[in-house]
Amino acid sequence: MRQLLARTLRSLEDTRALAREVLPLLPPGALVVLEGPLGAGKTTFVGFLAQALGFQGRVTSPTYTLIHTYPTPEGPLVHADLYRLKDPTLLLPQLEAAQEGARLTLVEWGDPEALGADFLLRLLPEGGVRRAELWQVHPGQE
Repeated sequence: MRQLLARTLRSLEDTRALAREVLPLLPPGALVVLEGPLGAGKTTFVGFLAQALGFQGRVTSPTYTLIHTYPTPEGPLVHADLYRLKDPTLLLPQLEAAQEGARLTLVEWGDPEALGADFLLRLLPEGGVRRAELWQVHPGQE
């Protein structure tokens, strides 16, 4: 893995700025695993990324529905959450179908290797702030 960026997030505006900064680094069709404890800001980050892509609606956690798809001018943004699943591989066929033609796919609580992820975004609480790290999972395989 290769680290592409690291930022300290002190506010929601910092998270919004991170989404705008990360977006150009994520090519169309990329799969990004979001890692961090409950409450780290994974769904909030997805919301800001959706806004950066031009989505005007509300982004909510797909914890119970498992997959949400948001239309954007650049193509659908797919947001999945594997937290509740004992065997996340059971959702892979639905996730792969949802990814078809997607601008981006973001998966909370997924295993980057098992999903064949392109990127990993870690959100790590550190005291009163959060540390954000974007990693390219398989550098050189673009």
